[in-house]
Amino acid sequence: MEITQLRPELYMLQPSFGQAYLWRDAGSLTLIDTGIVGSGAGIAEAIGKLGFDRRELTRVVVTHFHEDHTGSAAEIRAWGGVTVMAHRLEAPVVRGVVPGQAPAFLDWERELHAQVATGLPPAPPCPVDRELEDGDVIDFGGGARVIATPGHTDGSIAIHLPESGVLFTGDTVAHVDGQVMLGVFNVDRARTMESFRALAELDTALACVGHGRPITTDVPGTLTAVSRNFT
Repeated sequence: MEITQLRPELYMLQPSFGQAYLWRDAGSLTLIDTGIVGSGAGIAEAIGKLGFDRRELTRVVVTHFHEDHTGSAAEIRAWGGVTVMAHRLEAPVVRGVVPGQAPAFLDWERELHAQVATGLPPAPPCPVDRELEDGDVIDFGGGARVIATPGHTDGSIAIHLPESGVLFTGDTVAHVDGQVMLGVFNVDRARTMESFRALAELDTALACVGHGRPITTDVPGTLTAVSRNFT
């Protein structure tokens, strides 16, 4: 598990596939996304290496239902004292009550999906303790605002921390090989573009994306410039 400190209170954790973010407040930890199935032990080890106790983890926020984001949610919730949160539209999928909608692949995405996602173990069902809505505020980071970002999935969300200028984009935004881009494998590409443009309007100094390195320089300007090239 690779650990990268992004801020004094923020760490990026990279399991074997995907990534998660750990936010530290006084006396509590928040995890945004959980990696694939089997990442829980590595996340617990990372928490220990950082000098914390996994019992300090009080909440897990999942940005959407895909297996590289929710794969270890059930395992981590079983540690005890952990509240799992997801958007209202994602909650039935995370719980395993209904199947998740398949992406509407562009032609070039099919081969990419076969390379990077086919064969990933499915996420076990996980209870969702709090269903989120657009505009909700979660009690971490000085007040974390939930932003609905439909398109990648119907209930995708971003999390914005206005106090620190940190944004967790989920898979609406990617940063691959130095290129900031619209996330791939969307159920509705046009709606994802709209959500991307909405994120560009936020006052953000650090954008923590679902795949790739965080964006650390002129986040609004970078996202706006990328969005101008959408087709």
